[in-house]
Amino acid sequence: MASASTSQPQQINVADLELSQLAEVRTQLEEELNHLTNSFTQLKQAQAKFKACIENVGEVNPNNTGKTILVPLTNSLYVPGRLSDSEHVVVDVGTGYFVKKTRPQAKKYYESKVDFIRGNLETLQETISKKQDNLNYVLNIIQAKLQAEAQSAAASKKSKS
Repeated sequence: MASASTSQPQQINVADLELSQLAEVRTQLEEELNHLTNSFTQLKQAQAKFKACIENVGEVNPNNTGKTILVPLTNSLYVPGRLSDSEHVVVDVGTGYFVKKTRPQAKKYYESKVDFIRGNLETLQETISKKQDNLNYVLNIIQAKLQAEAQSAAASKKSKS
């Protein structure tokens, strides 16, 4: 049976690792950083879509009642339609569900989504920054070890001469 102390991850001084191990750590950090950066980009895109929804809800007003509009069926397919109710909009709440809301309710819903994503972006930005610092630290250690090896090789060549 494992004790509580063995379940804790061990801390290892990165400077004590060999170059091959440091290369593996560098690769892992680069992969994590790439994944986090991609996630950050996707969140920014989602936030931009919700901001566009806020603007679109603002465009629906009583002055437009009865006017012909283009209704999006997909990202690239629109059909003509007539705006019959300017006080309510249909909101996509995810996984194929749609809810009828008043314009102020829809705006509030999308603003809460934007704020939620903003918080996640801030947290993710901090994580990316820490990972980048860790990667820079590992790269500095690799560079220092390579320089030390080169100097010791040069010193051993001189002593043999």
